[in-house]
Amino acid sequence: MIGAIILGIVAGFAARALMPGRDPMGFFATVALGIVGSLVGFFIFTELLGIGDDQMFDLGGLIGAIIGAMIALAAYRRFIGYGDRGGHVATR
Repeated sequence: MIGAIILGIVAGFAARALMPGRDPMGFFATVALGIVGSLVGFFIFTELLGIGDDQMFDLGGLIGAIIGAMIALAAYRRFIGYGDRGGHVATR
């Protein structure tokens, strides 16, 4: 459990650093983003693509977690609507 939290912290901060733009989220939201990203990355790489270890989180899982966190951050921005000047959800 502690390893998943540490992986979430690293993945969340890395995803926010790699994605351009500002996000008004604090430390705990970033950790939650990283943990969700870890789960998304684990599902995509291990379950769908068959890449990686399905028994534990490892350094190879860190890359998947960062990519998953970036996907989760993009979805968060899309549904919450940050990046839109008015703060409203962007519609297309």
